[in-house]
Amino acid sequence: MAAEPLSIGPLLGHLTHSASPFRISGEAGADGVLPPIDALRADLAAADFTVTRLNEVLSPMAQRALEAENAIPAQRELAVSEHPSALLMRLLALGAALPADEVEEVLPTLTVAGALALGLLTPAGDPAGGALGRDADGRPRLVRAAIDLRPYEAEDDDGAILWWIASDLGETATGRALDGDHVLGIGGATSTLIALTPRSEVRSALDLGCGCGIQALHAARHARSVIATDISERALAFTAFNALLNRESLPDGCALELRQGSMLEPVAGERFDLVVSNPPFVITPRTPGGDTWTYRDGGRAGDALVADLIRDLPNHLEPGGIAAMLANWEITAGADWREHPSAWLDGSDVDAFVIQRDREDPASYAQTWLRDGGLTPRDDRWAAMMTAYLEDFASRDVEEVGFGYVILHRPTDTRPAVRLLDEVGTTGQGPLGPRLKGMLVNAVTLAGLNDDDLLASHLARADDVMERRHFVPGAEDPVMIDLVQGGAFGRTLPLTSEMAGVLGVLDGTHPLKPLVQAYAALSGEEFEEVSERVLEQVRTLLHWGFLSFRAE
Repeated sequence: MAAEPLSIGPLLGHLTHSASPFRISGEAGADGVLPPIDALRADLAAADFTVTRLNEVLSPMAQRALEAENAIPAQRELAVSEHPSALLMRLLALGAALPADEVEEVLPTLTVAGALALGLLTPAGDPAGGALGRDADGRPRLVRAAIDLRPYEAEDDDGAILWWIASDLGETATGRALDGDHVLGIGGATSTLIALTPRSEVRSALDLGCGCGIQALHAARHARSVIATDISERALAFTAFNALLNRESLPDGCALELRQGSMLEPVAGERFDLVVSNPPFVITPRTPGGDTWTYRDGGRAGDALVADLIRDLPNHLEPGGIAAMLANWEITAGADWREHPSAWLDGSDVDAFVIQRDREDPASYAQTWLRDGGLTPRDDRWAAMMTAYLEDFASRDVEEVGFGYVILHRPTDTRPAVRLLDEVGTTGQGPLGPRLKGMLVNAVTLAGLNDDDLLASHLARADDVMERRHFVPGAEDPVMIDLVQGGAFGRTLPLTSEMAGVLGVLDGTHPLKPLVQAYAALSGEEFEEVSERVLEQVRTLLHWGFLSFRAE
């Protein structure tokens, strides 16, 4: 069953069909009355409907349970809280049907009538709309959310972000499987893409497959113009709604253009400084009558959609431009996981980092994504869909499916492309985007240096690295020395004793060579032997962002 058409008022009626961009602007009318979305924003702010406030209202137990899609602890705690944010969370995110007069108290500017007209709320109670559901004047006694609306907090170079993000109600609120045209809110994959995207100031950005628009909103804070595309008109409407609801935190004059279409078709012939994409990469069996979800299923067999996107994206990058995306790839029985991503990059002149973060066997993969769509083993469709997944993978001899992300960079000059394809299961603290960009700079610089050049370089260790030494009880010397990374990928790499000695004075002040010479002199070893071992480790540490190049 398809979702009801999204109704968010006449304010958005023209946006998804307009060929020209709309600008995030607007003020109260001449009579001082706020437009509906501005009235909603004012009420949400007055109620302190924020992540910070909800974290104070909800216990850690309830928060953890809610993250695991168990809403009962949160429902119990929110029901006894007198804070307005508690009522809004119950109403707008957890699917509660609440008395209209109580809702009116927390939405006094918009009003319940305004929220109904906006499409935020819908009458609840008697399904037939009879006396049980309406008062004597025909107004609903109970109302419930028609869409999901919840607070979102983050921080970037421009400061704190306090937004409210609308999407379709999830299974926790509706108690049923997701509709095929469901527009997803902010999940784990979304947060991953936000964290790994570089945030440099750019002229143009593209959010490919924008969904609820959260990536486009983030890009709008550091890009002068943003184009958001999606095959779903419903998704574009949510993006427009969220942009207007949160426009006060976006730069003046920021232009956000919405275009409907599949993948890169809406931007044919155009190039961008930044492309972000959480594409519909989920590998779904193409069976007649099978369940699909627009937000994740691209309508292609296997990983063909991701393959074509990675092959085509370089044509849409300006010199110096970067693309950041999430992806799945099939791993054929007996093959290295890099086989498919490597083939997609063959012949391309862009730099590429492909990081595999996880892998699943076909049964686990199918269970993950069936559960994501709201299907459980108790559902009548479960067995047929699970069988279809397994048969589909078996037809291509797929042993596992890899998940990770891809960073592409178009060089500004003519040189061999830099490639990094690796599997990393650890995660450090903080956003990954700036660190990935630093690693890319290191990789490009390293590609042009011989050993003598590297010895002449000024290097500095990252601020977040710590040295860890392991001793046998009673021993004076360590049996193992590790270097631990607090940010980026949170990697732990073993150090040789000479690298540990040199690393302690690597602050960018001096070139590497005299530091290696000093260590060789103290240890009584030949410089060439020490140098060979140090340079091998230096390249690895630069490779993963433990070290960086500094200007002389």
